[in-house]
Amino acid sequence: MLNVFTLDNGRLKGGLFQEEIETAEDLALSRPIWVDLESPSQEEKGWIRDRFGLTIPEDIVDEDLEESARFYEEDNGELHIRSDFLIEGDEQPDGKPARNVRVAFILYNNVLFSIHNEDLPVFRLLRLRARRIPALIEDAKDVLLKLYDADAEYSADVLEGIYDKLEAVSARVLKSDVTDAEAGEVLAAIAREEDLNGRIRRNVMDTRRAVSFMMRSRMLNAEQFEESRQILRDIDSLDSHTAFLFDKINFLMDATVGFININQNKIIKIFSVASVALLPPTLIASIYGMNFKNMPELEQAWGYPFALGLMLVSVAAPFIYFRRKGWLK
Repeated sequence: MLNVFTLDNGRLKGGLFQEEIETAEDLALSRPIWVDLESPSQEEKGWIRDRFGLTIPEDIVDEDLEESARFYEEDNGELHIRSDFLIEGDEQPDGKPARNVRVAFILYNNVLFSIHNEDLPVFRLLRLRARRIPALIEDAKDVLLKLYDADAEYSADVLEGIYDKLEAVSARVLKSDVTDAEAGEVLAAIAREEDLNGRIRRNVMDTRRAVSFMMRSRMLNAEQFEESRQILRDIDSLDSHTAFLFDKINFLMDATVGFININQNKIIKIFSVASVALLPPTLIASIYGMNFKNMPELEQAWGYPFALGLMLVSVAAPFIYFRRKGWLK
């Protein structure tokens, strides 16, 4: 899919700023500042090459690129930036998990080209803002900065969602009794939020590097440079929040594991009490199983019930003692 975004007197067009390109002739008639390619076909890449003189590499969104190849400038003026953008994911069992999606940006002749394989929430957020605030975008560099700004805001919204979910988990964990089944569900929920929090940390770190590269390349005007500094300040605050959430996640994880250990200790304690309580009757049965001649109880009519009664008393006495001590709770 290929979409173009054009300027109208220095502004993105009001309600018609997005145009889906279906033919090379449609692209030739447009004057875009931003060309967004989602899973582009070879034919669409050919349209870009013929219209703008830009060749899009086949491996441009590969995940195994060297770090040094993520931010660089070609001799012909092409500025290449590869960044990761967050998708929160679906909590449904059959839904897609949270993930970071690689996006390749090429800034060439005052036109921004973005190539990615999935539709991204940050891109939708920017398109919505551009409709509501027509004067938001002035050139291609503004598009890139606003995408990073929207990315930081989207990460902040996801962090707030993580905090709300952890509050619900806390209510389940910090109650008087937690069963093993509930503890298992809680651990799964905590693991999901920990993974998402880690992906947010990775995402904001990548955004910081990309914005810093733009600032070092001296491609920004004074207003855009100040906006970049504000984005970096926002990212710094997100870093502090992710660190706080990691601490909270670790606390909840330790508390949940502690409750599991308590439940296991209760089971072990019951077995220990039962083992101790059964020692006296075992001793009594062993004594009367010796078959010595001088054991007068063996020849009495009451000998057998006496031995059984003595064993019952020896079992009951430890249980009564343990119960008074509170060791059976």
